[in-house]
Amino acid sequence: MFSSLTPALLSFFFAAAGIVVAGTHLARTADELADRTGLGEAMFGILMLAGVTSLPDFAATLSAAVDSRPDLAMSNVMGSMAANLMFLGVADAVYRKANLEHAAASSSTLMQAALLIVLLTLPMLAIATPSASLWGLHPITLVIVGSYLFGLYLIRGAQEHPMWFPRRTRQTVQDKPEEHARGGLAKAWMIFVGLAIVTAIAGWVLMESAKVISDQTGLSETLVGGVFTALVTSSPELVTTIAAVRAGALTLAVSNIFGTNCFNMLVVAAADAGYPDGSIYFHMEPGQMVWGLVSVLMTSILLLGMVRRQTYGIGRIGFESALVLVIYLLTLLTVMVRG
Repeated sequence: MFSSLTPALLSFFFAAAGIVVAGTHLARTADELADRTGLGEAMFGILMLAGVTSLPDFAATLSAAVDSRPDLAMSNVMGSMAANLMFLGVADAVYRKANLEHAAASSSTLMQAALLIVLLTLPMLAIATPSASLWGLHPITLVIVGSYLFGLYLIRGAQEHPMWFPRRTRQTVQDKPEEHARGGLAKAWMIFVGLAIVTAIAGWVLMESAKVISDQTGLSETLVGGVFTALVTSSPELVTTIAAVRAGALTLAVSNIFGTNCFNMLVVAAADAGYPDGSIYFHMEPGQMVWGLVSVLMTSILLLGMVRRQTYGIGRIGFESALVLVIYLLTLLTVMVRG
């Protein structure tokens, strides 16, 4: 798509700007639609908002996979998931009333975190198993899709008929529908769909430019995908999560992060389906799973934080958020040093 480095860098910059601008408007529209459709913030977050904010990752990862660049594809999606979890730590720092994991804890958000841990282990199992494929797909890819759908069923059940309730405190922020102006529902959906289209196109342009940047600069695809494109394609999650926190939609903020990462596992499945030379798991460097392992670790720590529900931490940042930020930065430095 791009013949030289300069157009690729310019396209990378403008695509990144487009993703950020679109993301700034998604949270407010999503919060309104969550209330007016009756889905609630948790289900709308994992079903709709997560799908939209994952579109840059979907477009970028699938583009790299179809182009037979397995390392670039998998490092992008795995690096994006780690970046998203780091953003939850940033959102905790922004929310000053209490630790975010304390205020937003619910049966739905805990179920989402547990589902994410299950899904993250599956690609690593695929790499460790003997080479096998069915119609060009690894059998575990089908398990990923089935597990995701069954997980949605469990989350919906946990929301409608919870068997576990967080202890109510003054800092607990429940998902309560707000009053919205009558009419304009069709307009809200049109805005939501329009923003989704913008983010998808920007994600595709981003990866096309990233390929040229990797080739022209000599940087490894692991570094370009796991750091640069991963951070940029994850920017909608950061923008929408911060916006949701500031609007008081805490369940939407947390569900957006966990839901996006769960949806990103469908992106992994799509990359396996789109890779033209068999299963993608057997053509990528095992080191690409470093971000996946780190994401399991970070998700587990955040899950522990929601169960413990520390009200305030040092500087009003929860222990789990501080640990997540430190782990991400250390991993980032390690990946950059290794090149």
